[in-house]
Amino acid sequence: MKIIIADNYEEMSIKAANIVAEQIKLKPSSSLGLATGGTPVGMYQSLIKMYENGEISFKDITTYNLDEYIGLPENHEQSYRYFMDNNLFNHIDIDKSKTNVPNGNINEGQADAEAKRYDKLISNAEIDLQVLGIGGNGHIGFNEPCDIFNKNVFAVKLTENTIKANSRFFNDISEVPKMAITMGIKSIMMAKKIILLASGKEKSEIIKATIQGNITPKVPASVLQLHRNVTFVLDKEAASLL
Repeated sequence: MKIIIADNYEEMSIKAANIVAEQIKLKPSSSLGLATGGTPVGMYQSLIKMYENGEISFKDITTYNLDEYIGLPENHEQSYRYFMDNNLFNHIDIDKSKTNVPNGNINEGQADAEAKRYDKLISNAEIDLQVLGIGGNGHIGFNEPCDIFNKNVFAVKLTENTIKANSRFFNDISEVPKMAITMGIKSIMMAKKIILLASGKEKSEIIKATIQGNITPKVPASVLQLHRNVTFVLDKEAASLL
């Protein structure tokens, strides 16, 4: 486990982008696991700048996103496909057919079938580098605190805390989807390398529990202690309790 501590969010974003860029330079045909949310936005902006400056190319890159809401069409402003297009894919030279996100434009009755399809896709891919954020309760992807580590891609009912946390992106909490499809812990841990990004004082307690606490499904991210090549990229506030 490596821990990189940056002075602020901007520096954290650049350091994370540099790790991704190094992977792309090392293997131009890399498979990247990507995450959504507020934390990686700065990293994506830095990667776009690197592409515009001619430092990296995404033309041979394949991507696999961690998760997607169930019940939102791709063009919905809060779908994760829309997020990725808007924050990264539309601004680089990636082949859109090589960008994979679970299909969220389904009903809850179709969720298990879509989870199986995406799980087969992930299982046949070797993800070279997986990017993660972390929720305030320790969730990675939509792997919420529970009694066991979920293994493969699965459909999950979101907790009230996660729905509440995500409601800031919607006009009203009633609009927040109640289910999602997510890579399971096994899917995430199969990646050859993992980087987890966290910033802000509000993430300091869960970062401490993740890195220094017991490995438990009550803190899903704590399983990363077992990964052979994981790097935490934190700003000073997120790392303040370490």
